[in-house]
Amino acid sequence: MRVFVNGVPLEVDTGADVRAAVRALDAELERKLAAGSAYVTDARGIEVTPDATLAEGSILRVVVSARRTAEERDAHA
Repeated sequence: MRVFVNGVPLEVDTGADVRAAVRALDAELERKLAAGSAYVTDARGIEVTPDATLAEGSILRVVVSARRTAEERDAHA
């Protein structure tokens, strides 16, 4: 089924969740989502959980926090 992540049309399996759609776009964004340094909103700007099931035509936007996680700060220390 076709969904849109950050304006990019993607084909994902029927029943795919938000996490799978983000992964289909960019594995690094998926890692940031899992680490809590990014989150996803729907077309209305409402935050959705990574495990939310998508419907055909879903529109998502991944928002990356400018703040570093504790793990990222430690890596740069």
